[in-house]
Amino acid sequence: MPPTDESTDPGTGTDCEDTLDLRLTDELIALFAEGAGPGDETGERVPDGVRGRSPEGAADGTPDGGDLLDRVGGWGPAKTPAGVLQLVPVRAGRDLALVHRWMNDPAVAEFWELAGPEAVVEDHLRRQLDGDGRSVPCLGVLDGVPMSYWEIYRADLDPLARHYPARPHDTGIHLLIGGVADRGHGLGSTLLRAVADHVLDKRPACARVVAEPDLRNTPSVSAFLSGGFRFSAEVDLPGKRAALMIRDRALRELL
Repeated sequence: MPPTDESTDPGTGTDCEDTLDLRLTDELIALFAEGAGPGDETGERVPDGVRGRSPEGAADGTPDGGDLLDRVGGWGPAKTPAGVLQLVPVRAGRDLALVHRWMNDPAVAEFWELAGPEAVVEDHLRRQLDGDGRSVPCLGVLDGVPMSYWEIYRADLDPLARHYPARPHDTGIHLLIGGVADRGHGLGSTLLRAVADHVLDKRPACARVVAEPDLRNTPSVSAFLSGGFRFSAEVDLPGKRAALMIRDRALRELL
């Protein structure tokens, strides 16, 4: 469960690995594909809506998110006060060098813990690209310029769901702003609000967008609050104590 932030993304590689290590049987996949997926009040819920990646996604290494995240790559542009933002699914061969450079920024590395050789970042990306589509890594392209890295993921299928009362189709986001010049001016809040609302617009079954920035990452928590999220709870996750942030469909016009 990586992090999210105006400048970095509070979280760790270990968390993300846990997310992708959750395996479902073919029977459960078939059952949930038909709409089943009840949970309980403890947050220990049975994942819903799970189906595998399409053959196309497996062939070119680009997750289409077709079954689990309603094809993130086809969501189209989102207009923001800062410009037009497009979420472009990562392709390792094309984007690895850029994401690697961002991950080796000390301010980012403090929370993402993915600094080091390219192989470290490539492994992090491959765990998602070669997975079942429950987490889709994307570049945030603002007015044609790649300037941020995002992970859009199914929070209800993530280990995070063990730590809060998850609901079917809860969608999580992680963010890092790549360039130092783009940080500290409110851009993170602007983009977080825009992407959260984009998720709600493109995923009708999703009632909430959630995130879990590290409590130590004050700029991140502040960016979420300014971006229309509400603070829900403090949660102990592997490797960090996090602020559970939620943007509710029902409250989006009020926050």
